[in-house]
Amino acid sequence: MKTYALRFGPGEDPKAALDSFAKANQLQAACLLTCVGSLRKAVLRFANQEQATTLEGHFEIVSLTGVFSLAGGHYHIAISDSEGRTYGAHLMDGSEVYTTAEIVLASLGDVRFLRTVDPQTGYPELDIQPIS
Repeated sequence: MKTYALRFGPGEDPKAALDSFAKANQLQAACLLTCVGSLRKAVLRFANQEQATTLEGHFEIVSLTGVFSLAGGHYHIAISDSEGRTYGAHLMDGSEVYTTAEIVLASLGDVRFLRTVDPQTGYPELDIQPIS
């Protein structure tokens, strides 16, 4: 396992930046270990919803977790507003960092993550393949 420490600055899209980092570094299988920071715009897809919802304001990133690779990513985020209300959902493209997003991630060396449509769910789900 190899670890990376990243910082995304104001205006950066954290999902797009993570996906881009995976491509630039040819990451076959990666996971988020931790993230702290803030968003000024959060594009979220709440549970069992087809469309994303955009929230604007100032939000603390309470948690960001996920798995990703060259084949794409699956990220969940929890954010809180100035009154402590917390929202949890899928992180979608289009979110924007407010001040910072400080991230530590790991790349796994013995597997590759693919996204294969699962006939049971109908969605592209994680397909873990050993690297020989």
